[in-house]
Amino acid sequence: MTEVGLVSCTKSKRDEPAVPRLLYDESPYFRKAREYCERHHDDWLVLSAKHHVLDPDGPPISPYEQTLTTANVETRREWAREVTADLEERGLLDEDVTLVIHAGKAYYEELLPLLDPHPVEIHIPTAGLMFGETLAWYNEQT
Repeated sequence: MTEVGLVSCTKSKRDEPAVPRLLYDESPYFRKAREYCERHHDDWLVLSAKHHVLDPDGPPISPYEQTLTTANVETRREWAREVTADLEERGLLDEDVTLVIHAGKAYYEELLPLLDPHPVEIHIPTAGLMFGETLAWYNEQT
């Protein structure tokens, strides 16, 4: 069984292009989620509002201003379709994979119904927690 963490992008970003693992490092949330993934999962990826799924060590990308938090439902649905296709292409929707989503509801609400028909297992350890509670959860895990 392979466990892959999916960490959402954040509004806080560096001012210059950087590899995804470092681009969002200005955000305490992203740093905590990344550190958790590096300790507890076999691998991890970034869920980007603009670029869909990013390899943390992939090519540098420029800072951008795009979020799913304020996006309309159709935009989030289209994003979820792209993410599902990307995960499928990477072989991450198989029965021997567990995806652990480290993201807010805007990033998984439209995604979950598209993942449901696949045999992949899904966990969302901070589902239902407010932002401050989520940060506290990550702090307790260290």
